Amino acid sequence: MTKINGGTRYCPNKQEQTCISTHHKSDSQRQSTKPYIQLEYDLTPYKFNKILIIGLGQLGLPVARYVKERGFEVYGYDINQKAMDVAEQTAAIKKTTNFAGFDAYILCTSTHKPDDIFTPEIEGLFQIANKIAKEAKSGALVSIESTVPKETTRKVFEILRHRLHVVHAPHRWYALEEKTHGVNQLRVIGGVRDCCLKVGMQFYGAPLMTQSPSGKGLGIPMHPVSNIEVAETTKVAENAHRYLQIAFAEELYLYCQANNVNFPELRDALNTKWNVEILEPREGIGGHCLPKDTKMFLDSSKGIKSKILTAAMNVDEDYSKYRIERGQKVKSSSIV
Repeated sequence: MTKINGGTRYCPNKQEQTCISTHHKSDSQRQSTKPYIQLEYDLTPYKFNKILIIGLGQLGLPVARYVKERGFEVYGYDINQKAMDVAEQTAAIKKTTNFAGFDAYILCTSTHKPDDIFTPEIEGLFQIANKIAKEAKSGALVSIESTVPKETTRKVFEILRHRLHVVHAPHRWYALEEKTHGVNQLRVIGGVRDCCLKVGMQFYGAPLMTQSPSGKGLGIPMHPVSNIEVAETTKVAENAHRYLQIAFAEELYLYCQANNVNFPELRDALNTKWNVEILEPREGIGGHCLPKDTKMFLDSSKGIKSKILTAAMNVDEDYSKYRIERGQKVKSSSIV
């Protein structure tokens, strides 16, 4: 047990950790998985009232609506004036271009190139950070919910000249099941510093933590991690894993077509085993989030390049070509 920045960090050793198989976990097991880091709040609870949501698109607008429903004074900013108008008209989110005076900033900006939604780009995020650095008050919270590659959050912290608390709380929002997998679901959070994590946990809500301070928060179950790189890697690894699952289903389907095997029947038979879950390939890997985030994961590695992900990309191309050659639809995905 050590003191860090005025707080207590508990680091369980290997004998104290409980390992649950990651091959086949139920929802209840996921909910009960204990975080590696446990916090006690020995700092004065931070008061949050005025919140700015930056980026009001597919993710940002539901976030703004949820934060407002929790009783906060919510403002919104987007480089697209129409997005701000829609947020104001549909969710009563106040428009602003002035970043001064807010207690927390939630960044929901796009992290792809404007002219290529399949290619990662985070320059827009850094531009926002520069504006916050010029206008925000010291001690406010900056939470990055956008998907970002490793080391991005620390760069934002440097841009802000260490004046603000910075956390990364990657979203897990799913458009087709917003009630179940929307803003309020179990998520990961990491802080650049220990004090950043504590302030972030106060804002989001800390059901997994002990001795959480009372006060207004988002009431979202959060799984805190011990360093920011783990939090950043979580989202891109999640989507890379999903990419692999779909690509395997695609390849298995192509195998069945080439070898005269009934794929639906084979899939049903395989899925009778407790630790096997073969997906339906359907129209393949569409949308932009899975391809973009998988590329982000590949590009973020300094020492090793994933051979299996590279092969999965080739499989997806083969599957798309197979469907197109037969006049079948290739549909965009709604998974983000």
